Amino acid sequence: MAEMDTSSGGGHKKGPGVKKGKKLSTRVDLTPMVDLGFLLITFFIFTTTMSQPTAMKLFLPKDTDKPEEQNKIKASGALSIMLGKKDGVYYYEGELLPDGSNFKPSNFKDIREVIINKKKSTQPEDFVVVIKPGPEATYKNTVDMLDEMTINDVKRYAMVDIFDTEIQLMRATEQNAGIK
Repeated sequence: MAEMDTSSGGGHKKGPGVKKGKKLSTRVDLTPMVDLGFLLITFFIFTTTMSQPTAMKLFLPKDTDKPEEQNKIKASGALSIMLGKKDGVYYYEGELLPDGSNFKPSNFKDIREVIINKKKSTQPEDFVVVIKPGPEATYKNTVDMLDEMTINDVKRYAMVDIFDTEIQLMRATEQNAGIK
């Protein structure tokens, strides 16, 4: 509330023809303004939406007990991608040959071209990418590979455990490349 103080100031000065006006002092009470400020702050805090955690949507197949009811894929349409240590990426198309001749090293920069080329050369209903993180693969690399599936618009992909033969081939390739 505003308040006017009328008590201070003098009366009339004595003397001929001299009139002096009263001096009025004003004082503004800012208590309601502080209350209003806090009300606004609490209003904005309660009405603000906090950042939502981001999560990736995964479409998972149904679990079945019978092997004949499981999802089957054609070997010609499969692309298996293994994730190794130090951002190493390895892949093969179809089934892994016993001698490992179709097992190829790559990196995150070149794997996109491999995915695109395989996607172009395969029927859409047969194309499946199998992602296999190795024991030394990082969580970041796994998420990056899942992001590649989204970027390349791959509808069918699966993340499965890596086989022992694939781990041996990865380690042999890493030793030949000098990766420790």
